[in-house]
Amino acid sequence: MSTDTQDLRPAPASSPLLGRPGAVAAPEPDTAVAAHYGDPLREQRLAATGAALVDRSNREVVRITGADRLTWLHSVTSQHLSQLAPMHGTEALVLSPHGHVEHHLVLADDGTATWIDVEPTTAPRLLAFLQSMRFLMRVEPVDVTAEVAVLSLTGPRADEVAAAVFGPAALPAPLAGTGTGGATGAVPRTSAGVVTSGPYPVSHAAPAGTQAAPDEQSASNALSAPDALAGGRLPLIRRMPHGLDLLVARSDLAATADRLTSAGAALIGLSAFEAQRIASRQPRLNRETDHRTIPHEVGWLASAVHLDKGCYRGQETVARVHNLGRPPRRLVLLHLDGTVAAPGCPVTAAGRTVGFVGSSEMHHELGPIALAVVKRSVALDVPLVVTDQDGAQVAAAIDPDAEPEQPSRPAGRLHGPGSDG
Repeated sequence: MSTDTQDLRPAPASSPLLGRPGAVAAPEPDTAVAAHYGDPLREQRLAATGAALVDRSNREVVRITGADRLTWLHSVTSQHLSQLAPMHGTEALVLSPHGHVEHHLVLADDGTATWIDVEPTTAPRLLAFLQSMRFLMRVEPVDVTAEVAVLSLTGPRADEVAAAVFGPAALPAPLAGTGTGGATGAVPRTSAGVVTSGPYPVSHAAPAGTQAAPDEQSASNALSAPDALAGGRLPLIRRMPHGLDLLVARSDLAATADRLTSAGAALIGLSAFEAQRIASRQPRLNRETDHRTIPHEVGWLASAVHLDKGCYRGQETVARVHNLGRPPRRLVLLHLDGTVAAPGCPVTAAGRTVGFVGSSEMHHELGPIALAVVKRSVALDVPLVVTDQDGAQVAAAIDPDAEPEQPSRPAGRLHGPGSDG
């Protein structure tokens, strides 16, 4: 869990969905949204069997316009972005000079602007970094958190609900290598291995009762006005491994939620979404990260780092640790005995501290679970103890299933077509 000092500005106003019956506010830093609406375990079951709407408007949003935005972002992040196609998205990291994770970015480019959503309270510091790196580039980064919000649709019926509200043509394409919104497969690349599109398809939604633009170019043209989202007209839909993310005008958040729930989505709290994330071993910045975290430790090497590009801050550490194959720590899923644990609780083995808990939730099938970052040397079968803030000790065991897959090829600079660094 991060202990870095953040440059804070007033948090966004509480979501209007916090006024819905049964809503209980989430703990810091997510207090702007609901943890649950009365029964978090039931909400998890609804998400597992149907369609569920998650209010993630606690996330902050930065919009970048300008002709140089993608080549500029390519130069300052860990991801290959210079050839990101319109109406596609991906993930990226901002690293320190020593390769430690400072920011985790989830992007969507609509052809005229790149929309980046990040963790609560982190947008001001990200924006300050981006402003410091502008130089003479034709880019305009702006914090639009007050105007734009993130919602997520998850569950096996998510596409059905989205199609009912926005029209079937508004649904983004399936993730590469699948016929659904599930796990990703091969990402389109050039012969030199450069990503040409981006793993997360994006679409431009039309109002209910009309058809979305039939192709990427017309969808991009529909967003030609820089304030198309901030002005409250139409959302973007980005397909993700967990379902569909909707970037909507914050002024339309409640109305959009009403349309989706009327079409069959169950409104669920952030706790249910977090339980799903933990069970899927997906890290979260400032929960499963601290000031020493490098991408290899938490599984971001596969989703947010392009191993064949160089010339970005922290690249030397990424390549060295990947090629040697010895990151000092790793992300594990813990099964806890009887109760959840608070973020930051120490994890010990035989009385020796070996890591810390990031996130913990009660899962509707697995019981109390947690993500923890532990030393690489900790064996899978070693009994662990989590000590809570009040001193209570909870027995824990590492889930024996395989850890998140890591790229096996060597890291290095590209040579050949498309190798723009």
